[in-house]
Amino acid sequence: MYNSPFDVSPDKLAEEAATLQQKLGAGLATLRELDDVHYGVTAKEEVWRDGKVVLYRFRGERAPTAKIPLLICYALVNRPYMVDLQDDRSLVKNLLALGEDVYLIDWGYTDRSDRFLTLEDYIERFLGGAVDHLRQAHRLEAINLLGICQGGAFSLTYSALHPDKIKNLIAMVTPVDFHTDDNMLSNWTRGLDIDLFVDTLGNVPADLMNLCYLTLKPWRLFVQKYVGMVDILDDKKAMEDFLRMEKWIFDSPDQAGEAFRQFIKQYYQGNGFVNGGIDIGGRPVDLGFVDMPVLNIFAEQDHLVPPSASKPLGGLIGSDDYSELSFRGGHIGIYVSGRAQKEVPGAIHDWLAKRAK
Repeated sequence: MYNSPFDVSPDKLAEEAATLQQKLGAGLATLRELDDVHYGVTAKEEVWRDGKVVLYRFRGERAPTAKIPLLICYALVNRPYMVDLQDDRSLVKNLLALGEDVYLIDWGYTDRSDRFLTLEDYIERFLGGAVDHLRQAHRLEAINLLGICQGGAFSLTYSALHPDKIKNLIAMVTPVDFHTDDNMLSNWTRGLDIDLFVDTLGNVPADLMNLCYLTLKPWRLFVQKYVGMVDILDDKKAMEDFLRMEKWIFDSPDQAGEAFRQFIKQYYQGNGFVNGGIDIGGRPVDLGFVDMPVLNIFAEQDHLVPPSASKPLGGLIGSDDYSELSFRGGHIGIYVSGRAQKEVPGAIHDWLAKRAK
């Protein structure tokens, strides 16, 4: 007789029910023992500020050996401390241990007073202000820049407008071609009446943005991960790690309405890196002016920025020194997974070290 692989015996059901009961019982004790979870574990100090936007310098256990500072520019849609999530999952900590001098832009939390901030404010005033501060503080003509996701798009834009100020550029999980067929988020966004959307909402609520991201993988992000949580209910550290990630996911700033409008129109809908049409303060953006060394890091299982959206960068920039690093993982795993801790910081450091002169 054929037995279906989905057949389950009464004994198996009873065993699984007993295991579940044990996990739930242990979970009650674990939850009582949990401390409040925090992220952003590496010591840092504020070195520059413009309104809500703060530039931090991280402090490692030893002084940096790198002569050129590395500025990390994260996306606006989440807090930037995913790069410094916890002690054993920190891109920042690992870069510091290798001797890099690491800085980070914290965009802060927007409110109604930021409704009319533009892309020019974010790219020229805030990112440009941080770059100029570091150039002056370190007495350098140019610094190293690491842009992540939307922050990578900002970094590419800034580098095209000011190639003399960026020594080496690293783009991590950065969208370049916004019109690839496998980019679900882009396909949704292209049909959006962005003027009506922003004129109605003003600033774009963080909860709405999070809902959009979660619905890209509804089974995995609404159901599967919480069912899977049962398996770790009796593991205090695993639960703290889980809750730390959840806290980061839902601790998101609202988006400044005018900058959001411009970003969707010029990058997502207009595919401006590929087709042209990106305008920052009256200046057109052409990636052909990106003539410094570029390292493009992308994740093979990235559902937000698929590799096909990142890889066209090499054919658009003006630099002859272009490298790619393909990482086996997803959009978040590229800087928090165990594999990432072993592979990514060292690859960045080695690439920068070869171009330090």
